Amino acid sequence: MRAVFMGTPEFAVPTLQALIDHHQVEAVVTQPDKQRGRGKKVQFPPVKEKAVEHEIPVYQPQKARDEEFVEILREINPDVIVVVAYGQILPESILNIPKYGCINVHGSLLPKYRGAAPIQWAVLDGEEKTGITTMYMEKGLDTGDMIDKAEIVLDPKETAGTLHDKLMEIGANLLLETLEKLENETAVRIKQNDSESCYASMLTKEMGQIDFSKSAREIECLIRGMNPWPSAYTSLNGKTLKVWEAEVLTENSGEEPGTVIDVTKDAIVAACKEGALKLLEVQMAGKKRMKVSAFLLGYQVEKGMKLGE
Repeated sequence: MRAVFMGTPEFAVPTLQALIDHHQVEAVVTQPDKQRGRGKKVQFPPVKEKAVEHEIPVYQPQKARDEEFVEILREINPDVIVVVAYGQILPESILNIPKYGCINVHGSLLPKYRGAAPIQWAVLDGEEKTGITTMYMEKGLDTGDMIDKAEIVLDPKETAGTLHDKLMEIGANLLLETLEKLENETAVRIKQNDSESCYASMLTKEMGQIDFSKSAREIECLIRGMNPWPSAYTSLNGKTLKVWEAEVLTENSGEEPGTVIDVTKDAIVAACKEGALKLLEVQMAGKKRMKVSAFLLGYQVEKGMKLGE
């Protein structure tokens, strides 16, 4: 197939590579370059880096709906437009261009987790499974008819980061299956049940603040779902303490939530509304991430201290 690929972050790169390996990619569309870091150095989006590597024309419109850009796509006249985490809603003027439609590779088992952060919310909500869905795009946000799905069972220690890496590879493989069905005219259209959907909003740094008045299970899911960004955090002696790994203890201590109820050579245990949280890997503000066993060599933590104050 003659394809145009639209995507921006690292998550989209394996799918672009699969498309390059098996089809004819006429152009890549991605978000504009951004200044990053203290030096404000301009960096390409990961998808652009891959496209440049393969000498594929790249377009970076501020707004995909601009008529000048839409006309460029009309002139290319691709058989299919593949969209993976592009970052903009596409207008009907683009959706109607390709023969086989615009196909989206989405990081959840639709209709659940429509929106910008489906991978993170699957972990935050403690889901046992999630996956990838390929779908026909329409005007709504992730509301189009589904084509194929691929499921994955979450590991008990799954973080948003590890799940992201697994799903981006699964998505690449699933897209190739979907495109083959489109070519063979065997692709199906499965309507989504809107009543089963929920919105996976973008994450904010504030969402990472640990609330010990919640259950240990909820907090442990928060820690994994916020890893690697924006990270879960509390405070110790008035300083921000990021928490990267923890374990749920089911016993209730009866202590006020946030109270340190035990300190061992490799863990800090804090009371929660239900159960307790065993902190295993932390990071004090301005310091390196480390196991609690190493952290306790430089910081004195005692029973009775309060986290989050």
